[in-house]
Amino acid sequence: MLKLESLAAFWTGPVLESNLIVFFSMTGALLLGLLVGYERFYHGRAAGMRTYGLVCMASCALTVISGYPNEWFGGHVAVGLGADPTRIIQGIVTGIGFLGAGVIMKEGFNISGLTTAASIWAASVTGVMVGVGFYLAAIMLALLSAFCMVSVRRMSSSLPSRQAIAISLRFAVGHTPHEDAVRARMLQNGYEVAGGSIIIGMREGKMEWQFVAVALSKNSGARISELSRELAAFDGVENFQISHARN
Repeated sequence: MLKLESLAAFWTGPVLESNLIVFFSMTGALLLGLLVGYERFYHGRAAGMRTYGLVCMASCALTVISGYPNEWFGGHVAVGLGADPTRIIQGIVTGIGFLGAGVIMKEGFNISGLTTAASIWAASVTGVMVGVGFYLAAIMLALLSAFCMVSVRRMSSSLPSRQAIAISLRFAVGHTPHEDAVRARMLQNGYEVAGGSIIIGMREGKMEWQFVAVALSKNSGARISELSRELAAFDGVENFQISHARN
């Protein structure tokens, strides 16, 4: 029979104290994750502030609650438990990793779905915390995750950053472009070719170049519409394609 005393045990002093410790630890981990992720965001990488923040915070939550096993299930830890909760948690986290991998998509230089994958993983950690009875900490983790996904995007738009664009150039038959000329044209428009991003191929006797260009600063890069006119006038270019890239 369900007793009120059993429910009240999840909100007693020691349990609430451990929940608050988990909350403060998660908050610190979120801030540090955002700090590390900002470096990636600044350089136009796919995994930015939100992805790093979510992963760092959820990892911290699992680590901290493992240090308070006596507070699990409201302090009512069953003797001779049939299954080890830590092994169940390990299986959940591993399985959710495969689910998260399924939403990550790569097309050319563009990678999408990383933040969605990280949020799925954070949601699984929230479920684990509810399962072991850390209700307050689970509520805080859900709120912090929502804050990270909604507000951090707005906050990051005001921070210095360098946008990245993916460019594909196809040259006329017999035309061999010079790398220095391509780099110079990009610099004139406020971009630099990202190191190690150039891919050169040949199709139907025509040279094809693909690379990522990163803006020199937040306001230096020309708009895609303006850059398209520049590339159309570039010597030997037969057709091209430009898109925003998160590489």
